[in-house]
Amino acid sequence: MADNLFSQGIGIREKNEKDDSDDKPDFEEAYTEDQALDPALNQRITYRFDRHIVPWLFGIWLLAFIDRSNIGNARIDGLATDLKLDGNKFNIALTIFYIPYILIDVPSNWVLKYFGAGYYLPGLLIGWGIVGLCTGFVKNYTGLLVCRFFLGLCEGGLLGGMILYLSMFYQRRELLFRIGMFYCAAPLSGAFGGLLATGLAQINHGGYDRWPWIFIVEGIITIAYGLVTIFFLPATPSKAEFLSVVEREAAVHRMGLDAHGASQASKVESEKFSWHWVRMAILNVNTIVLSLNFFAIITPIYSFSLFLPTIISALGYSSVKAQLFTVPPNMAGFVAVILCTFLSDKINGRGPIVIGCCSVAIIGYIMLIVKNRPLVHYGGTFLVAVGVFPSPPAVMGWLANNLAPHYVRATGTGLQIAIANCSAFIATFTYLKKDAPDYTTGHAINLGMLVFSLILSTTNILYCKWENRQRLRGQRDYRLSEEDEGLLGYRHPSFRYTI
Repeated sequence: MADNLFSQGIGIREKNEKDDSDDKPDFEEAYTEDQALDPALNQRITYRFDRHIVPWLFGIWLLAFIDRSNIGNARIDGLATDLKLDGNKFNIALTIFYIPYILIDVPSNWVLKYFGAGYYLPGLLIGWGIVGLCTGFVKNYTGLLVCRFFLGLCEGGLLGGMILYLSMFYQRRELLFRIGMFYCAAPLSGAFGGLLATGLAQINHGGYDRWPWIFIVEGIITIAYGLVTIFFLPATPSKAEFLSVVEREAAVHRMGLDAHGASQASKVESEKFSWHWVRMAILNVNTIVLSLNFFAIITPIYSFSLFLPTIISALGYSSVKAQLFTVPPNMAGFVAVILCTFLSDKINGRGPIVIGCCSVAIIGYIMLIVKNRPLVHYGGTFLVAVGVFPSPPAVMGWLANNLAPHYVRATGTGLQIAIANCSAFIATFTYLKKDAPDYTTGHAINLGMLVFSLILSTTNILYCKWENRQRLRGQRDYRLSEEDEGLLGYRHPSFRYTI
């Protein structure tokens, strides 16, 4: 087949083969190894992925964050009183969620491709929707703990799975904006969840008053969305039926080009699990530094999402007003995620975005620490939201960019999220009742974590620049002759780290 197959005569073949999902494209014959991809075709593929994949992931993550953090809304609408959550019982209920959540991250990523991400991710969604629904019927503290445990078990593999899933479809320079396009649902969930909780908490019916309806209605919505999503998400680019055969061939080929020698498989389905890839993921400097970095960043994210209504209530507002006042800061975070991830892909840089966002959030926490200034405190919540919400996509995308092939990325991404979520054991105990109304200790902990993130981001930028220079000078070329090229992965001399 001629080398210029996809720059000439595309129209005829598309007409004959478009949307023929039964055809099995021959990926080996369609392209030579280094054949460039037609830019117009490449852009069209990206556009179609944006239309058919990202919106569904946005909805999944929106519901995940609502179902995870709605306990904060329920708390100020009577949950703590009805279930007698005195002392630190509420904080313990928050913490138990993260035990299975952390343990399941890496194994979940390993089996994602085996079960098919198009079925696996919606399956997780349906599972935690059922658990969320059941939470509305709990009558005591023990029941709440059981529901929170199983909620964490169902949600645990989601975030890493979504990052890994997108990395199967998008080139590295395109990835972060798409992560941002679903992750922006996190701050939006704070805004939307607050409005929804305000309305649902007014329901008094069948012996269930106020807070149970937050869990019941939101659980039903989650289950319904999962059942619909399972019919639309493709497992891999080669199985995306909304693409023509030409586009599927090109979608697979462009991912091979983007690997720069890190993967020898013609398509992701061909890659096999090996403990060699697991060791490579664990021993990568990026995995270690960016996992600790995500740990530092996610601490203020979790505490902000869970305790923002409580923080605003401490300013003297009623529960209804406190719910409504959570909306504007979260909307600011929503816009910031989209803008920062778009900018990151434009400059093809992750570290500078993290440093800039953390710096803004630090200013916000300083404002929150100021004594007896309610308006300054509320203004600080805006800067915190704008600073902390864009940082996780940047850190996760940074690591996903710098790990290859599939099972290295699956292990590293899962490990990063598992380590980061250990911060929940800190975050859920940062804002204690005894520290009200100033919560100085909690603000100071988050401030320190953000400074730690600045140090780690700077360190990783310097390391990646140094390693890229070594490869550019040929200092890593010896690996091609001394080692099996098919097992080099991200250590391949042609592979370059994203800064």
